[in-house]
Amino acid sequence: MTANRYENAAARYFEAWNAGSPEEVARAVAAAWTEDGTYTDPLADVAGHEQLAAAIDGVHAQFPGLVFRQTGAVDGHHDTARFSWELVNPVDGSAPAAGSDVMVLDEDDRIRSVYGFLDRVPGA
Repeated sequence: MTANRYENAAARYFEAWNAGSPEEVARAVAAAWTEDGTYTDPLADVAGHEQLAAAIDGVHAQFPGLVFRQTGAVDGHHDTARFSWELVNPVDGSAPAAGSDVMVLDEDDRIRSVYGFLDRVPGA
């Protein structure tokens, strides 16, 4: 088990969240998550590629033009990794949302589950 395992999985995760069109989101989700993969945070609890893609598309609709950026290093052990992120406006650099996620990987390093924690959300 190497650090690259966790970093690579986190990179695929951010590719999914930052994909452009719904078709690109669907492809990125399929590449990152297992077919029965889950995502749970205080605002969402979804399972499977279709629901995962719909959740990501919903965030894109709510925050058009903003991108997710990893902050800090990915830390992992066994099949579990954690990392922090910000949702950033690339025009002015503001970051209205931030949080930390914990992901569990399968034996092929695909994401089995993500547990998200929101540290900063707009309007909260």
